[in-house]
Amino acid sequence: MQLFTDLENAINKHSGLNAFLISDTFYSYADFAKTISAIRTAVAPLEEKNFGLVANDDLETYAAIIALWLEGKAYVPMSTETPRDRNEKVIKQAFLKTIIDSSPAPLFPELNTIASKKLPASPVNLIPKVVSNQELVYILFTSGTTGEPKGVPITRANLEGFITAFDALGLSITESDKCLQMFELTFDLSVMSYLVPLLKGACIYTIPKDKIKYSYIYELMEDQELTFTLMVPSILHYLRKYFKEIDLPKMRYSLFCGEALPLDVTEEWSKCLPNAKIVNVYGPTEDTIFCTDYTYSRTGTNKSRNGVLSIGKAMVGTYTVIINENNEILPWGNTGQLCLGGVQLTPGYWHNEAKNKEAFFTTIYNGKEERFYKTGDLCQCDENGDIEYLGRIDFQIKIQGFRVELSEIEFHAKTFLEKINVAAIASTDPVGNTEIGLAVESAAFDTAALQEYMKTQMPAYMIPRQIIFVPVFPLNSNGKTDRNALKKLLQTN
Repeated sequence: MQLFTDLENAINKHSGLNAFLISDTFYSYADFAKTISAIRTAVAPLEEKNFGLVANDDLETYAAIIALWLEGKAYVPMSTETPRDRNEKVIKQAFLKTIIDSSPAPLFPELNTIASKKLPASPVNLIPKVVSNQELVYILFTSGTTGEPKGVPITRANLEGFITAFDALGLSITESDKCLQMFELTFDLSVMSYLVPLLKGACIYTIPKDKIKYSYIYELMEDQELTFTLMVPSILHYLRKYFKEIDLPKMRYSLFCGEALPLDVTEEWSKCLPNAKIVNVYGPTEDTIFCTDYTYSRTGTNKSRNGVLSIGKAMVGTYTVIINENNEILPWGNTGQLCLGGVQLTPGYWHNEAKNKEAFFTTIYNGKEERFYKTGDLCQCDENGDIEYLGRIDFQIKIQGFRVELSEIEFHAKTFLEKINVAAIASTDPVGNTEIGLAVESAAFDTAALQEYMKTQMPAYMIPRQIIFVPVFPLNSNGKTDRNALKKLLQTN
């Protein structure tokens, strides 16, 4: 496939340039090619298609991904910070026999382990094997409602579809760009963060696992004069208190994905990087990284709902529809569940037919039958095709028989509190009724004025019954606000 030939050509072409900055050490594309080739030599004789990969922050881990792809194989990343029991479930579900591990000692000694830091040198070989475009490039295991990890396989065709769509956005990344990679390799936004720069000959700047993520990102952006970032919006809440000090004139592109992007914070952030294009992108793991985009306007109006920036239109090769509870496509202007189809769509959950029947469906779209994925996101599409994000369907709850969107409560609370971050959380009281709590990212203060304001904006059943103060919202391993942790805090107060 062209994607992997392009990758080969890019690594060869830029051999004298820096490919990575990892823990204050630069590695060239030539270093990368040698490391890829050594791992590839070790992988080549093995028959299995899927390999476990211990997700360390080092050159060998990134090289292992490319080595597997050039051999027509796939990686299954496992975090060193994940409980061993969960990793063992992933190993079992993915039928893994071999783990590629750059750790000082193997994390899974019971399995065949390729110790990627200890391999002998091999002749450089970046020529991709010719395999079917339906072969996998990775399987990511996300949280399942049953407690069992849920595997999302992505094919070579899916990944090539994403790169084609990304290139169509017109973000002109070149060999002179300096690109942030802030994500765990178990999170699919990491794939864009290393793959797109590699295809362009740019340099990738990673975040060491022993550093405080948001402060290290701040230092990297300023000290290294980064030009391209993809971040989750939660990072902005951490950086907000430094906005007056942050000056990033070299930043060219600032992308956000993974959570709702507040318009007010975006407006403030735009002043920190006066020359950058700011883009809100959206997409679940099931649709290969992201699949819609909306560019923030510095001079005109911006489409938003409840203070959240629009997620825009479908990228090239993606289809978007809004459906009702009967899987019927709704006309624009109606609120319903956003569904995605097209070239980036996963072939289905890994060996999980029950979940596939629940999450995927086929319907007639543009005159022919197409397969769609139910995102679980509540959205509305306007007459121009731009999609407004209203929150998760499970964020739409019923209180006293009334439907309530938690994002609306957050909007009104944030409006009153101005720059203070909040999260509305649904929980169950001791007698089994649903009630609303509000977590406020702040030191404690008298909430009487806030409550009085919310009463002027919302009916009584939408007013939070409980308000707690959290100095700093917890983040999960992907850098998103950990709402489950906030829910536990509400329940224990």
